[in-house]
Amino acid sequence: MMNTELHTTCRMLDIRIGSLDLRHLPTSVQGGFPSPAEDFAYTPVNLATRIAPRPVSTFVMRVRGDSMKDAGIPDGCLISVDRSINPKHGDIVVAAIDGEYTVKQLSIQNSKYALKPANENYPTFDLEEGQVLEIWGVVMAAVTELHHP
Repeated sequence: MMNTELHTTCRMLDIRIGSLDLRHLPTSVQGGFPSPAEDFAYTPVNLATRIAPRPVSTFVMRVRGDSMKDAGIPDGCLISVDRSINPKHGDIVVAAIDGEYTVKQLSIQNSKYALKPANENYPTFDLEEGQVLEIWGVVMAAVTELHHP
C-alpha cells in the first residue's frame, strides 16, 4: 500500500530580504529569572546573510501543518530554502513527490530514500518504487513570527 500522506505542505512567497544589520548581544536570554542588568557591548549581525547566504538560489516558503514542529518548524512559519545545496542524509529539505511539496528530514540509507517528520504523530514517508522524489532545496532557517503588528 502506498503512503500518500505528506503531512506538511509549503507554498512559495515573494519576500524581499535586504541587508539589515541588527545588534547581537554577547549574552544568552534566560528562560527563568532574569540576570542582573549589564552594560552590553554588541556586534552587528546581518540576519539576511544568516537566512539566505546565497540569495540568488534562496526562496522563502510558508509552512502549513505540524509534522515538523519538533524540529522548530511549526505551522505558519517561514522557511528559507536554498536550491544550490546538494542535500545529504539528515538535512531538512523541501521535496516534491508526485507534484506536491512537503518539508521533511531526508533519510538516505542503503540507497533508499525516506522523508521523516519531526512529530511522533506522523509516520515516515517511505518512497515506493515508481514514485519520483525531487529534492527541491535544503532548508536554511525557520522564522516564526510571534508578534503581528
